Amino acid sequence: MNNQTIVRRHSIPVRVGTIIVGGTHPIVVQSMTNTDTEDGPGTARQIEALWKAGSELVRITVNTEKAAAQVPHIRDLLLQKNCPVPIVGDFHYNGHTLLEKHPACAEALAKYRINPGNVGYGQKRDRQFSIMIETALRYDKPVRIGVNWGSLDASLSTRLMDENGRLAKPKPTAAVMREALILSALQSAELALQLGLAADKIILSCKVSSVPELIAVYQDLSLRCDYPLHLGLTEAGMGIKGIVATTAALSVLLQQGIGDTIRTSLTPEPNGDRTLEVKVSQEIIQSLGLRAFNPSVTACPGCGRTTSSVYQELASSIQLFLTDHMPVWRKHYIGVENLHVAVMGCIVNGPGESKLANIGISLPGSGEAPIAPVFIDGQKAATLRGANIAGEFQALVEDYIARSYLKI
Repeated sequence: MNNQTIVRRHSIPVRVGTIIVGGTHPIVVQSMTNTDTEDGPGTARQIEALWKAGSELVRITVNTEKAAAQVPHIRDLLLQKNCPVPIVGDFHYNGHTLLEKHPACAEALAKYRINPGNVGYGQKRDRQFSIMIETALRYDKPVRIGVNWGSLDASLSTRLMDENGRLAKPKPTAAVMREALILSALQSAELALQLGLAADKIILSCKVSSVPELIAVYQDLSLRCDYPLHLGLTEAGMGIKGIVATTAALSVLLQQGIGDTIRTSLTPEPNGDRTLEVKVSQEIIQSLGLRAFNPSVTACPGCGRTTSSVYQELASSIQLFLTDHMPVWRKHYIGVENLHVAVMGCIVNGPGESKLANIGISLPGSGEAPIAPVFIDGQKAATLRGANIAGEFQALVEDYIARSYLKI
C-alpha cells in the first residue's frame, strides 16, 4: 500500500506486550469484548475470535473481584491456544482496589486503561490514580489515560465553565468542554510523569460521540503533546450509522496524520458478530492506503447495462474466496494482503479497471458477447466462457498468488 501521501504525526513509541503503538510503527487495530469477564472461558473465546479477525490489542472489562481473579486464567487459556494477543484491562471506579488486591491480574494485563473521570472524587482522586500508576510502575506496564465526554471530571469541567462565564467574551460551551477533555488527559499524564511513569508508557485518548467534536478535540490534542493517540468515536451507534459515523471521523484524522491506534465502537446487533468492529477498522485504514490487511476487490456497482446477476454473484464468491483463503495465504506468501482484484460487469469500465488491478475479469453486460476476458498485470491473459467462470477465475487467482508472491 502507498502511504507516501499521508505524513504521520510524530509520537513516542509505546510497547504494549508484543505490539508497539506510535512512532513510525503501523496504526494498530484494537477492539473490546462484551462478555462478562467473570466468565473466563467465554471471554477467552471472544478474545481469540477478535484476534483471529485482526484485532492486535483486545480490551476487557475488569470491574469486580471475580473478574480480576479470572484475568490470569484468561491469559493462560489464550496462550494454550497459541493466541498471544495483548490484553488491556479497562478500569473504572475501583481499579485501584482491584489492582492492589489481585497482583496476578496486574501482572497478566499488557496495559491498563484509566479513565480520569472515574478514578475518584475530591482528595481521593489523586491518591487512587497514584495507586494505579504505582502498580503500572511495579509491573512495568503502560497505561492509556482515556477521557470520555460522558464521564468527564465534573470538578474540572465546572471550574472551566465558571472561568469562562467570567470572561468579557465567553467561549462557546462546546469549546470549553473540549478544553476540559484535553486538560483532563494532559494533567493526568503530567501527574503520571511526576509519579515516575516514563513518557514511553503513556497513551492518550479523548473520546466523544459527535463526529465534528471528535475531529476538533484530536486536532487540538495532537498539537499539545507527543504521546501516541488512540482514536475512537465512542458510542458510535448500531449498524450503518455507527460504521459511517466512525469512518467519517477517523478518516479525517488519519488523513491528517493523527492517530496511532483505533477502535470502531459499534453497538452490536442482537446475536451479531463482534468482529465486525475489527473489520471496519481495517477497512478504514486500508482504504486510506495506510496499511494493507486483506486483498482488495474492485467491483462494478451495476446499472442498466448489467441486468444479469452474474457479476454480482461472481464478486460475492470472489470476496468470500479471498476471505476464506487469506489465513492460509498469509502464512505462506509475503505481501499477499496487497493483492488487488477487479470483478467488473460490462465493457464500459470493465477492461480498464481489470487492467489496473493485479488480476481482473470483465464480465459481459446486457447484449454483449458471452465471454469474460481476464487481465493479469495489465495484459489480457485469458478468455473465460461457460457455467464455471467463477471456478476458473479463482484458479487463476491462486495461480497468480503462487507465481507473484515470495513464499515463506
